[in-house]
Amino acid sequence: MFRAIAVIFALLFTAVLPKGLMADEIPLRVAVQAFVKADNDRLNVLMRVPMDALVEAQFPLRGEVGFVIFSEARGAMESAANNEILQAIQLFEGDSLLQSASLEAVRIALPSDRSFVNYESALANVYSAPLPDAMDLYYRQGFLDIHATYPITSAASRFSVDARLAGLGVETTTVLRYILADGEERTFSFIGNPGLVYLDPRWYQAVFNFVALGFDHILEGTDHLLFLFCLLIPLRKVSALIPVITSFTVAHSITLIASALGWVPSTIWFPALIETLIALSIVYMACENIIGIKQQHRWIVTFCFGLVHGFGFSFLLTESMQFAGSHLVMSLLAFNLGVELGQVLVVLLAVPLVHLLFKYALPEKAGVILLSAIVG
Repeated sequence: MFRAIAVIFALLFTAVLPKGLMADEIPLRVAVQAFVKADNDRLNVLMRVPMDALVEAQFPLRGEVGFVIFSEARGAMESAANNEILQAIQLFEGDSLLQSASLEAVRIALPSDRSFVNYESALANVYSAPLPDAMDLYYRQGFLDIHATYPITSAASRFSVDARLAGLGVETTTVLRYILADGEERTFSFIGNPGLVYLDPRWYQAVFNFVALGFDHILEGTDHLLFLFCLLIPLRKVSALIPVITSFTVAHSITLIASALGWVPSTIWFPALIETLIALSIVYMACENIIGIKQQHRWIVTFCFGLVHGFGFSFLLTESMQFAGSHLVMSLLAFNLGVELGQVLVVLLAVPLVHLLFKYALPEKAGVILLSAIVG
């Protein structure tokens, strides 16, 4: 009876909700498609955004269901394009913010439309005739296609974009394709607001980004930090840790490079296997510490597990190589450098801390066993 009453109240509440409130619901997942291409003195931006993400747009509708009246929708389309899409995007030529975006064309497309497979067909579709009013399209099921241009000084300039489109949905995925002067297409895919994305980065921009990415990854990767902690618990001296950390570094560098070059399995089970092996490597090292195995040859075991951890690093790197531009090798080395800097920082901070802990709070053997058990 309680469930029945709850259902009845839910139905009544839904029935009396204002239509505007229901219409303004933010969709869970939104997929945005975009093209960027420089052409002489202007930068072309083509975008396709699902209409259900444009919660502020007031499209003219007919019927109880809410079919779009296409012949009267131009004002609503232009308002949505300017206020909800273009205002959320910043484009840069070098270090200069591009101003005065000009909205050249807008059009509503059907859910079945596949014109955004390439730049030429997308551009042609935006300028094609609008859909007839006899077409029944529920306003939350279509796409809004736009073509905007920005004045630039040269098509040979380097451009970057800060697309703040996360507010279009609970999870907004943007696929942006940048068309270079030679016709090469560079694809970027990101979720939410990725910050400033260099469409054709210079080498130092790519290096800085990937050093920061590797540094952040080691500090945010709990599994890698626990593994390092397992290594330093029984040693607690930088001189003793050098050969062990070096073997770990060499090992994960090997598999990291191999993964970047595509020399690893691409099957769906491989990431799950690697994550499991990383967890097992931590437990194994913790058990070694508890049992009290001699540390002289630990660098060999560390090298083997370093190969596994390198695959773990590569999963993040593979997703991020899209931001490297034409500097793939340099970005790979920069990421590895960032990881090493993060490891050095962790060791320099953790060794004195653990040393003080053993000196004033924990006895030698009991302390090793206790800390290793906690980590494991």
